[in-house]
Amino acid sequence: MAPATNGRVIFAKVPKDFPVPGETTVYDTTQTIDIDGVPLSGGFLVKTLVLSVDPYFRGKMRTPEKKSYFPPFTLGEPIESHGVGVVLRTDNAEVAVGKYVYGMIPHQEYSIFPNMQRLNFIEKNPKLPWTVFVGAAGMPGQTSYYGWKELSQAKKGETAFITAGAGPVGSMVIQLAKRDGLKVIASAGSDEKVELMKQIGADVAFNYKTTNTREVLEREGPIDMQIHPKGCRYWDNVGGEILEAALDNANTYGRFIECGMISGYNTGPKGIKNLNQIIQKSVTMTGLLVFRFHDKYEKEFYEVVPAALASGGAEKGSNTGKAVVIVAED
Repeated sequence: MAPATNGRVIFAKVPKDFPVPGETTVYDTTQTIDIDGVPLSGGFLVKTLVLSVDPYFRGKMRTPEKKSYFPPFTLGEPIESHGVGVVLRTDNAEVAVGKYVYGMIPHQEYSIFPNMQRLNFIEKNPKLPWTVFVGAAGMPGQTSYYGWKELSQAKKGETAFITAGAGPVGSMVIQLAKRDGLKVIASAGSDEKVELMKQIGADVAFNYKTTNTREVLEREGPIDMQIHPKGCRYWDNVGGEILEAALDNANTYGRFIECGMISGYNTGPKGIKNLNQIIQKSVTMTGLLVFRFHDKYEKEFYEVVPAALASGGAEKGSNTGKAVVIVAED
């Protein structure tokens, strides 16, 4: 068989603020691969099926000198993210042809992996497309599921405020909060997303670009200051001014789960001017990184969530807030 084109998305330039397609990342078709004959050297060849596109990409578009909890993309090399692929050839006795794998996969059509170190085997569900496994049944869903179970300490009758509620993480959190009997306030950046949040159970849903967040929280949120009130739960995906509004309108003993601060990803971090509210209201604020809870919840997640999605017990994560790349058909 003649060599096949191995299309790739290359990290070409560190952006100053917002990434620019064609400059920050470039689609490259110069590389070819002999699918039937390329040496595997004890590894295995994977055909990429779907890839996730996530907000944390912006943090990886940096120079190595700028330190973070995850390594940057490498200039001149393909970007990578969570994805699903199928094994085409193998030199590894523990990895069979036809097996599906999920994990960190380069944004290219074909990749050779030396081992399963960054991958897991994954079972295909006939009722779910592979795109769901990089959304609600993948890393975004894991973030929601792990974080809510570990950090929310939610109780029926409390109030949860969830930002970016139409995204793959926020939409799952809305459903988890409603399952636990909480009142849910949720925000997003378009009227279309507001309708989605209502459909999946949000009691109060609003467009933060056209509606004043503080007015909504003052009207709908937990603003009393009793000695032992029912607590509030804030799932923060955006930071910035909305985090300030949530702190001002938090209940005593509120719990803030800090999952992301996307309002500053391109323009730089935004300082929070009212952190004194943490002291005054005895607020607990905890940062969430999904991989820190894999050992505790990953097995349970795959036993519970894909089945619930397939049965209609939860939304399939195909909302407007989740970007995926479909590379190839299975």
